[in-house]
Amino acid sequence: MGAPNELAGRWTRGVVLKRDHFSTVERGRFAAPQGEVEAVLRRIDEVPWWTYGFARHLFKREGRALALASGLGVAPPLLFAGRQALVRGWIDGVALQIAKPYGDSAYFASAKAALRRLHRAGICHNDLSKQQNWLRGRDGRAYLMDFQLASCFSNRGPLFRLLAYEDLRRLLKHKHRYLREELTAAEWRVRRRKSGFARLWLVIIKPLYKWITRGVFGYADHEGGGTRLTHDGPRIAACLKDHPQVRDAAIVAFYDRGARRNLYAFVEAEADLSEGPLRELLGRSLPKVSPPEHIHISDCLPRDSSGNINIDILQLVASNQIDEIDSLVTGDRQRDTVAKIIAQRRNLHDRF
Repeated sequence: MGAPNELAGRWTRGVVLKRDHFSTVERGRFAAPQGEVEAVLRRIDEVPWWTYGFARHLFKREGRALALASGLGVAPPLLFAGRQALVRGWIDGVALQIAKPYGDSAYFASAKAALRRLHRAGICHNDLSKQQNWLRGRDGRAYLMDFQLASCFSNRGPLFRLLAYEDLRRLLKHKHRYLREELTAAEWRVRRRKSGFARLWLVIIKPLYKWITRGVFGYADHEGGGTRLTHDGPRIAACLKDHPQVRDAAIVAFYDRGARRNLYAFVEAEADLSEGPLRELLGRSLPKVSPPEHIHISDCLPRDSSGNINIDILQLVASNQIDEIDSLVTGDRQRDTVAKIIAQRRNLHDRF
């Protein structure tokens, strides 16, 4: 799959970040008027015919919102908007669930200012419950991502005020998790008081949304590993390390397209070791434990400055959140290690 026709000669693909029934997202380089820049492409030219109408609706919403938000300094700049291709700038940073900004007052002050700036421009994001839509840039500031559900308004009517309130309440949910001690009395009131729309969403719309996304499209967007990772993960890792050719192992969880929690085993081992003997070992040693859905053998796993395996990087690989890895990588050696793991990753559940 080459570049979309409307970007011929201007787009150089680096890696596919995500592919589902509504778009393909790629990271690469874009030939802008000021020269080549790092960028992200969302394209809808190869989505299935039966989802194209809705895919184009989401695509147009994102393009309209990014066009308004581009000069605000709180979202990726819009570099190109065509009929089936949209290119936005690259922001160097990591998502909230990876950054884990516990006690970071400056980050949440920046997040509140970013949201205020967005609302002043007449934009409501509408999808800020997801931690992955909040980025902490390398500069420590907050940035907003993924505007497919955003709404743009020319005036601050009742609907705008309702959606803006919900944006703020969702931000305060994250502040409650990471900086609870600094919630003000007014923020506590907002945090606790759901709007009528939010209550309607929880009772009626959200179950329907889950049925469509999980049942019809087989898509899930979750975090966390659940009891399988907690109970079985350590036993599987210990068993894998018993193999004489294995130096180390790490187990992380991911969700498949059917919303099931699966396990992904990363194994640091000698180059001539294959997956078969490891599965045989698990079957013999742990007959009552379901083996990992994926076993990924590598001659080297990424490690932090203390020499421990960098689980955050492996979690992003397993979850296909490749665009969030760069800011966690330190040094050329680790970069080469991670690039090789990404190229050989097993969990390609974003393929349709």
